[in-house]
Amino acid sequence: MLRKTLAVATAVSAVFSGAGILMSAGPAMAQNEQFIPGLVYRTGPYAPNGIPFADGVSDYVSLINERDGGINGVKLIFEECETGYATDKGVECYERLKGNGPTGAAYFSPLSTGITFALTEKVPGDKIPLLTLGYGRSESRNGAVFPWNFIAVGSYWTAADVAIQHVAKELGGFDKLKGKKISLVYHDSPYGKEPIAALEARAKLNGFTFKAIPVTHPGVEQKSQWLGIRQDRPDYVLLWGWGVMNSTAIKEAAAVAYPRDKIIGVWWSGAEPDVIPAGDQATGYKALLLQHPAGEFGVHADVKKSLFDKGKGVGKATVATVLYNRGLINSMLGVEAIRTAQKKYGNKPLTGEQVRWGFENLDLSEARLKELGFEGMLKPIKLTCTDHQGADLARVHQWDGKAWKVISDFYTADRSVLDPMVAEHSAKYAAEKKITPRDCSKEG
Repeated sequence: MLRKTLAVATAVSAVFSGAGILMSAGPAMAQNEQFIPGLVYRTGPYAPNGIPFADGVSDYVSLINERDGGINGVKLIFEECETGYATDKGVECYERLKGNGPTGAAYFSPLSTGITFALTEKVPGDKIPLLTLGYGRSESRNGAVFPWNFIAVGSYWTAADVAIQHVAKELGGFDKLKGKKISLVYHDSPYGKEPIAALEARAKLNGFTFKAIPVTHPGVEQKSQWLGIRQDRPDYVLLWGWGVMNSTAIKEAAAVAYPRDKIIGVWWSGAEPDVIPAGDQATGYKALLLQHPAGEFGVHADVKKSLFDKGKGVGKATVATVLYNRGLINSMLGVEAIRTAQKKYGNKPLTGEQVRWGFENLDLSEARLKELGFEGMLKPIKLTCTDHQGADLARVHQWDGKAWKVISDFYTADRSVLDPMVAEHSAKYAAEKKITPRDCSKEG
């Protein structure tokens, strides 16, 4: 089995050397290995954000191999495929990698809502779960309708609801939202459109005026949008951007003198690459946290000892940043789903269908998270057949010009607002696709 060597990310598949990750070797590969694919974008306009996330994903898989010898003796093989954030390339990567390994792919993490939408149509036939950490179809929380999608930790409806809660807190209460104006500057893609339904529901409930303002991919041209904001003078702007779009938005806000402390980005608009390029103009900008902040936690000590100190791993330059940490969490959830499934199916390479059972029975307590080194990064999370999200928590952090500072306690998204939306939208999807929802009471 070959060790991966670091390849230039313009190639379709990025292969890592000294990372502790074994590369797929076709029919001759060992039979006691579990294949995990990685859809990434280390090139293009979204690379500054895609790279640290991909580094964290890769390093955690490497850590499991180097420190633990795999999952209960089953080695992990990992292969990246470069998508450039393009849906068609993401689908090509999926088709190329889905059958790798002795049992096929354990799960896929598309790292793109557009790719997620496309693969949602494919995975039921292939019986491979999708782990979409904090992104994807918000209604896929309903596991009865979306048995293969796991929108773990939080959806964009969670984010939208929490953002409005934070605005209400800054204003002095939900009653103060009435008559206010809140605009959404969003990436004109399935990703950017996801929060609109939740924000419209909140506007109706709380009496504020909501306006959605699209920005064309990749987001480097926003002058007209921010000139319109200067004219309209909304009380708050929510930012649903990605990659270069985020720092561009901050710069354009500064150009029209819109206060950055009145902008709240989603958790994909709240990392170091989103603010550093904007320099001092980013000071005061706020964004949501998908629970976890930047910084080092218990798991980082293991990464340094087992990987970096031995010249292994790929994320030494991005370690402990917001998106690197999110990548660690992403792989940890996948690994623990496999470990959970092994309790039922045995310590061997598992099929995607077996790993799905692991996701649906994933129950990470505070004690287990501490044991894994993720205490302070993630609250306990439990997924079930009916609930493929498992958490509704988020915080807010603010850029002080040099670092992110957490400025809020945990908010809990209002399920009384969001649950009816999940039910309505998932029922509509089921009707369109002629899906009969599962009876989760009969799932074992």
